[in-house]
Amino acid sequence: MTTRYLISRLIWLPVVLWAVASLTFVALRLVPGNPIQSVAAQMVDAESMARALEEWGLDRPITAQYAAFLGNLVRGDLGVSMTSGVPLSRLLYEKMPPTIELALVAMVISTSIGVVAGVISAVTRRRWVDAGVRTFAVLGVSIPWFWIAIVMIVIFSVNLGWTPVSGRIKAGMPYETITNFMIIDCILTGNWAALSSFLSHLTLPALAIGLTSAGFVARLTRSAMLDVLRADYVRTARSKGLRDRRVVFWHALRNAIIPVITLQGLQFGALLGGAVVTERVFAWPGVGRMLLDGILRRDYPVVQGTIIIVAFIYVLMNLLVDLLYPIIDPRLRYR
Repeated sequence: MTTRYLISRLIWLPVVLWAVASLTFVALRLVPGNPIQSVAAQMVDAESMARALEEWGLDRPITAQYAAFLGNLVRGDLGVSMTSGVPLSRLLYEKMPPTIELALVAMVISTSIGVVAGVISAVTRRRWVDAGVRTFAVLGVSIPWFWIAIVMIVIFSVNLGWTPVSGRIKAGMPYETITNFMIIDCILTGNWAALSSFLSHLTLPALAIGLTSAGFVARLTRSAMLDVLRADYVRTARSKGLRDRRVVFWHALRNAIIPVITLQGLQFGALLGGAVVTERVFAWPGVGRMLLDGILRRDYPVVQGTIIIVAFIYVLMNLLVDLLYPIIDPRLRYR
């Protein structure tokens, strides 16, 4: 039953988070060097360094540090940034929504383009349209995000002036923060000027990621559709006189979409922590940039807390994907 499967997955969720937190804790402390020197280079005297180590608990045995880390984690305390002194909960409130918005819009773009292109390629197999779609898919898989991002900036921002170069919203544009999800906040407050500015800033980074991911989706959709179109029930549907459009989109695509959903679920989790390059290129104030800065500065709380939250969302997204399977295809039932 789906309920039993859901309960089992929720039981394993704390175990997965504990494993991620432990591995992150160990990996950070295996890196040679003193984190205090990385986050506060102005501390040159031994006395100031010793006080800082004591303040952050880094002078204690590794087992005591690990126990304190797990204790704080159980209480929901992710810590305070060693660099800025800001609680990580506040930093995540500021940085996570922009990344989630970017990932969701990029997924919508990649799914829409990739699925349509894959279906067209499968239906027009061995024709020039099929060859064109496969070429697009190979280019999308091969070309990195940052190259597409830079080309788009040069064409659409610098030469044509259609979109802003970087940032999340126009500098000085007033807006009220409620959830820190810009789309939701602008709709709730009726700030359509800020919403328009945000969407214009979001377009290029979302397209840069979406077009790259669309190549994966198109290839997977084409492969799955070719297998399904050769199935007996598809031939039976056609023999009954159903129109090709209904056969392709209702009977075939519905059964071929399962691998695409799996891919996009994994892709969403990867985008939360992996869109660092795109966020750097477009100066997007997301969690990817914060995580990279934390790693470079060896800011333990920032790295540990960010990875744990990203892992939590990643696991929940995969759980949601698994629960969608029996809704799309009733033959798939968990026992």
